[in-house]
Amino acid sequence: MPEGHTLHRLARRQQRLFGGQRVRVSSPQGRFADGAAEVDGLTFHAAEAWGKHLVHRYRDGRTERLVHIHLGLYGGFTELTVPVPAPVGQVRLRIESETAATDLRGPTACEIYHPADLETLIARLGPDPLRRDADPDRAWSAISRSARPVGALLMDQKVIAGIGNVYRAEILFRAGIDPMRPGKRVLREEFDALWSDLVGLMKIGVRRGRIHVIRPGDDSGAPAYAPNRPRTYVYRRAGEPCRICGTAVLMADLEGRKLYWCPVCQT
Repeated sequence: MPEGHTLHRLARRQQRLFGGQRVRVSSPQGRFADGAAEVDGLTFHAAEAWGKHLVHRYRDGRTERLVHIHLGLYGGFTELTVPVPAPVGQVRLRIESETAATDLRGPTACEIYHPADLETLIARLGPDPLRRDADPDRAWSAISRSARPVGALLMDQKVIAGIGNVYRAEILFRAGIDPMRPGKRVLREEFDALWSDLVGLMKIGVRRGRIHVIRPGDDSGAPAYAPNRPRTYVYRRAGEPCRICGTAVLMADLEGRKLYWCPVCQT
């Protein structure tokens, strides 16, 4: 599932492609036909991200309509050349302007939202490190009162929005925090450092279009866990030597997701 930096990068890209333009919107697959008809011919006003959620704002004068998209595990956008070719495969949503076009396939959600729906979504999400209005105190309050492992809390979108398995594993390693440590045993200064590091790393992800977590001084030259994947300290490196101390990286299941950490560097 794409992590938060991917959605913010996507929102910025779509804002550049379609912002301020009257667009044609369709659902070749048919599953979003009624929703597409509601926004077809309107002006694409904005694309915004909250964690792993993408929201398109369409306007017709003072009237605004919203489309909420969650890519899930299999969703993705494909940019098209203009004039656009005939749809291929199960295209849930197609957006076209005079100069650009994109197809959406396989999302978990693609639906019309009303303002109240967006308010409900934002209310149930934790702060998004990539948003200027993010309040880290909300995340700290949730973590500092919980007996759940901090590694589980960081994956809870109600605590912090946008973190996925890669960022979870890597920021805990960089902070030297054992992912099994209860949230209420994390010190405030540790959390503040972790939040600051997360903001910086996710901004790099937005700029580069990929996760980058290895500090220059820690770069031993060990390859990524798979071709065309980010080079990581611990994520997907179970049994491999830690880049810092050489100890074998551990893996365990935590609340249904694979967790990676170094038992020596993370205490």
